[in-house]
Amino acid sequence: MLKIHFSGEDILRTRVAPAADPVWELVLSLHVLRGRTRDPLTANWRRSVARDLRQDSASEQLRLLFALNPPRGYFPDFLTPYASVGGFEAGLDAVRSTPTELLHRDLSVLASENQLPSSAAALARGEVSALHHLAESMEQYRSLAISPYWGRIQAAVAADRTRRARALLDGGVEGLLTSLRPAMRWESRVLEVHSYPHSRELHLDGRGLLLVPSFFCAATPVALLDPALPPVLVYPVDRLGALVSADASAASGAARESLAALLGRTRAAVLQASDEGCTTGEVARQLNISPAAASQHATVLRNAGLLVSHRERNSVLHTLTPLGRAMLDA
Repeated sequence: MLKIHFSGEDILRTRVAPAADPVWELVLSLHVLRGRTRDPLTANWRRSVARDLRQDSASEQLRLLFALNPPRGYFPDFLTPYASVGGFEAGLDAVRSTPTELLHRDLSVLASENQLPSSAAALARGEVSALHHLAESMEQYRSLAISPYWGRIQAAVAADRTRRARALLDGGVEGLLTSLRPAMRWESRVLEVHSYPHSRELHLDGRGLLLVPSFFCAATPVALLDPALPPVLVYPVDRLGALVSADASAASGAARESLAALLGRTRAAVLQASDEGCTTGEVARQLNISPAAASQHATVLRNAGLLVSHRERNSVLHTLTPLGRAMLDA
C-alpha cells in the first residue's frame, strides 16, 4: 500500500492536471501494449498498433524505448517529467535535458531487474545523441499508437476531470480526494492507495499533489519512485468504450446513422447543456423535458461520439467529447 501524507498546506496545493498528459499516456500505453492483461476495450488498439509496428519496421528503432518500459514493475522516473503537464513538446524537452546523474540512477535501478540493450549504456552516460534518439523514438511511437486515438483519450480524461470538478465544488479538496474511491481511501489527511505493489510512505512536505487522470493507467495508480521529485499520482479513468482511431470511428456506418439522427433543436440544446457537464435530471429541468426524453437524446448524442456519460451513484453525468465541443463551437 502507498500512503500519501498531507499537511494543511498540501491540501491547498493539490490539483488535477489540466488535460490528458501526452507523455504519461505514451509511457503507460507501452505497458498495456506489452502486458498480459487482455482488456477488451483496448484489444483492437493493441492489434492495430502491433500490426503497424511490424509493417513500419519500427520495432528495432524502438527497441530501447521498449526496454525502458517493461510490461511490469519499475520504469524510469525521467521518462515522465513534471514538465509534460505543459504538453508533449515540453515533456520531450525535459527528457532531452535529463541530468546525467538521474539517468545513471534510474537506469541502474531498471538494470537490476531487467536486461537492457547496449544502447542503454550511452544513455546512462548522458550522451546527447542517445537522449535525442530516445526522444525521436517517443515521437515515432506516439504517431503510431497515440495520435490516431487522441480524441477518445482526451474525451475520457475530460469526463473524469468534470467528475472531479463537481466533487471539488461540493466538498472542497477533501471531497475531491474522497471521490477517488474505491481504488484509494482518504482519511485523517492520508490518501491510501490500495493494491500498490510496494509498501511506501510519501510525505508531501508542503509541495501539494498533482493528480493526473490517465486513459492507459491500469487498475493501480502510479507514483514516481523518487520522493524528491514533484509529487504526482497518476490514476485510471473510465475508458468510456473501446479505443478506436478517429478514422475508424468516422468511417463506421453506425456513426453515420447516429450523426444523421442528431438533427433537431432539442438535441442541440442537450449538447449545449452538457458544455460544462450536466446530469440527466439537470438537462431535463433546464430544457423542461421529461428525464426519459433527456436520457434518450443523450443516448443518441453519445452513440454519435459527441457526449460521454458516467454514472455516479444515482445520477448520470454527461460531458462533451472533443468532437462534440467542435460541433458546438461551429
